[in-house]
Amino acid sequence: MPGTSAGTGELWLVRHGETEWSASGRHTSRTDVDLTPAGEAAARDVARRLPDLAWARVLTSPRLRARRTADLAGFPDAEVVEDLVEWDYGADEGRTTAEIRADRPGWTVWADGPDGGESAEDVRARADRVVEAARSAGGPVLAFCHGHLSRVLGARWVGEPVRFGAHLRLSTAAVSVLGWERETPVVLRWNDTGPLT
Repeated sequence: MPGTSAGTGELWLVRHGETEWSASGRHTSRTDVDLTPAGEAAARDVARRLPDLAWARVLTSPRLRARRTADLAGFPDAEVVEDLVEWDYGADEGRTTAEIRADRPGWTVWADGPDGGESAEDVRARADRVVEAARSAGGPVLAFCHGHLSRVLGARWVGEPVRFGAHLRLSTAAVSVLGWERETPVVLRWNDTGPLT
């Protein structure tokens, strides 16, 4: 478990387990796809990998894939928080990066944003609310959410702009921990898929 520090709060992020769309690289925000059998197994494994902490709050995105991951990880009563939904990809929903780049060469969600979807500023505002809630919760917060949104949360925790999330690769069913070194917000662990003891 991370050590104590002068900063307050920790935010533990769990990306949802694999779905058919995540396995094929399709951008998934509003579409409510369920976990694959492999995703279900990985979600169950999260329960074994998380330490037994006194969670101040356990949160989940309202999307099925996040709620199912929370449930299978042992948190069926996780609090549904709308701010934890994935970046809204607009007309890019369901498309792969290669398909999007056929129309818009060199495209990335970080530099260019989605076609008709949510702006980076809107995603930043949501992430900042989650960060503030975690820092004021009075103990560690566990949140089940999504790939791009988790990467934005990592960036915002350490005071970086949304586009910094491009540097934070994240696997399905990975656990990441945001915390402190004294008064400085830091990434304590990122994209961890092994035991977290």
